[in-house]
Amino acid sequence: MLIEFRLGNFRSFKGESAMSFVASTDKTLPGNTMMTGIPGLPRVVRSAVVYGPNASGKSNFLRGLALMRGIVVESASLPPQSTFNIQPFRLAPETKDEPCLFEVTVLIDGVRYQYGFEATPARITAEWLLVYQSAKPSVWFDRRWDKLTGKEEFKLGTGLKGSKQVWRDATRPNALFLSTAVQLNSEALAPLYRWFAEGLHIIQSGQMIPDVFTTEKIKDPIWERRVVDFLSSADIAIAAIQAHEMEGVQAMFQINAADGGVSEHRVEKGRILRPRFTHRVGETTADMEFEDESDGTQKLFALAGPLFEIIQRGQVLVIDELDRSLHELLVRQFVRLFHDPEINTMGAQLIFTSHDSSLLEGSLLRRDQVWFVEKGKNLASYLTPLTDYSARKDEALDRGYRAGRYGAIPMLPHRLRLETGLGTQ
Repeated sequence: MLIEFRLGNFRSFKGESAMSFVASTDKTLPGNTMMTGIPGLPRVVRSAVVYGPNASGKSNFLRGLALMRGIVVESASLPPQSTFNIQPFRLAPETKDEPCLFEVTVLIDGVRYQYGFEATPARITAEWLLVYQSAKPSVWFDRRWDKLTGKEEFKLGTGLKGSKQVWRDATRPNALFLSTAVQLNSEALAPLYRWFAEGLHIIQSGQMIPDVFTTEKIKDPIWERRVVDFLSSADIAIAAIQAHEMEGVQAMFQINAADGGVSEHRVEKGRILRPRFTHRVGETTADMEFEDESDGTQKLFALAGPLFEIIQRGQVLVIDELDRSLHELLVRQFVRLFHDPEINTMGAQLIFTSHDSSLLEGSLLRRDQVWFVEKGKNLASYLTPLTDYSARKDEALDRGYRAGRYGAIPMLPHRLRLETGLGTQ
């Protein structure tokens, strides 16, 4: 369960910005929240949406979370001279050479972890972990690098059990202590590492979602019916889906989290699984290949398998531009799956960006689920929750957003002039 994500001095974000999932005292749409079992923060929301104009920094905020995940998962395995794809805010002299900040607070099996680090492209400059097994936090480790002396100081708390000195000695400047310790079989830190590696799924804007996972899943009749029902609820007239084998070529690649490039790529020929859709209208049926379906159907099908897996396991799904290629009603149906306590019994959460302000109307989202990103005069992005604006309960949020009441909309000139040079001869 994600409670908060914080980042600072990353790409377009100069100062610190934090997205909190802690629910407000608002009593509306209680199904959109879930209990934590922690007296100090009893409920968190199941989803959050981020609005903002193009180039405002929405995607950068999600990129920060994706980069944090990548460094946690891969830093211990990187070569000693590898660098991170870290980009600080470059439009101010005081920040362009300073480290970027990343921190999450998560709840795993009733234990709250507050974990973060600061990093430059060359090294980790700070790393810390506070664990709340009771109301009072215990510092499990704190690591700081002094830029002036070039020395690194480690503080290892008594709450962390295991071969702490061995893990410390094995931690390289460009590797996280968390990742190194888990690689060396730390049982105490494994749950936090697994939350990043297995419990956090991020789909970037424009990223192609392979249909392979869903296609493999629908070989099971229960999964096939689940996916068919999901597509049918989106008003897509599909009666059945079969996974059939055919000769084909499959491209396989792996992204390097350190620099964002492709670290491994290969192409394999052979038998591959492809989905085939049966459409029914009245008594008439027709089979169609995956490539013959619309972009929206292809995207929904590819998302369906991972979506149900994430909900079943109570994990976190992050999608940049969820409404890309999807109709507004399909987006609403997608979000409602996370809000339905009878379906989402394990506490899965969704973070997504959108330009569709109509989602603010109706009974889909609470005010504490809505966030805005915009840039100030210094071109630095900042994140603001809708709750900061004290919107009335009867206020038309869609209309207020379009009118600029909450910011985070493009400021267009009344008249746009294009100098084309036509007709000047």
